[in-house]
Amino acid sequence: MLYLPTYPPRHTGPPPQSLVWSVMAVRVSLTASGPLVEATFLSRPNQLLVEARLAGRVIRAHMADRGRLVELLTPGVRLLLAPRDEVGRKTSFQVVGVYSGDELVSLDTQLPNRLMVAALSSSAFPQFARYTKVQREVTIGPHRFDFRLGEGLASCVLEVKSVGKVAQGLARFPDAPTERGRQHLDLLAQMARSGQRCAVTFIIQRHHANALIPDDEVDPAFARALRHAIASGVETYAYRCPLTLDGLTLGPPVPVYTSLDAIPNSEWR
Repeated sequence: MLYLPTYPPRHTGPPPQSLVWSVMAVRVSLTASGPLVEATFLSRPNQLLVEARLAGRVIRAHMADRGRLVELLTPGVRLLLAPRDEVGRKTSFQVVGVYSGDELVSLDTQLPNRLMVAALSSSAFPQFARYTKVQREVTIGPHRFDFRLGEGLASCVLEVKSVGKVAQGLARFPDAPTERGRQHLDLLAQMARSGQRCAVTFIIQRHHANALIPDDEVDPAFARALRHAIASGVETYAYRCPLTLDGLTLGPPVPVYTSLDAIPNSEWR
């Protein structure tokens, strides 16, 4: 459990979008173990494993991101790997990111949660600044949520989503069907209707996202659940968080729309 410094609340209730962004710089490193190395992607035998060429030999690396990633993981692209030598591991490397052209895209689904902890500790989110205590990995019913901020009836249940899919300036989530994600939204909606404050924060680990929508083509059930959750009072936030070799940095907020048609005068239609 993490205790945060006391910070006076700037408002009560959900903030307007203009108040969400803080100028405070918050960044977390890509890895805490050893120097990063580049390799060339060859194949992905299963969701959790990739094969790559490193220094002339074929190696295997574990990958935490279980999305399809078909737009990113094409033969020949550059991967960023972190060495891992923990006892019991079947692979010696962890996939940290992949290059899309010159842009580094994170493939570490835990990196956004680490960024959230750092940002909450720095009171970087005005909408959550009133909370002085943070509990991680909270079990509610049959599900586990990323954070509970505060205590009792005034607490906030917070779920964090890692977003890596961006096309023509528009971020989309999810990258693959997620039954677990849909169930989380359903329970958040139920709690919100009962008066519990609930929020979902999307961390977009790309440089060029100007808005976020649920991907109705990839997972229509999740998209419907997100719209229902928002209508039930679940707060949604999204942040464009650029990734470099120095780490993942909390960037400015971008709007969350319920669908492509909901974007006013959309240039993406």
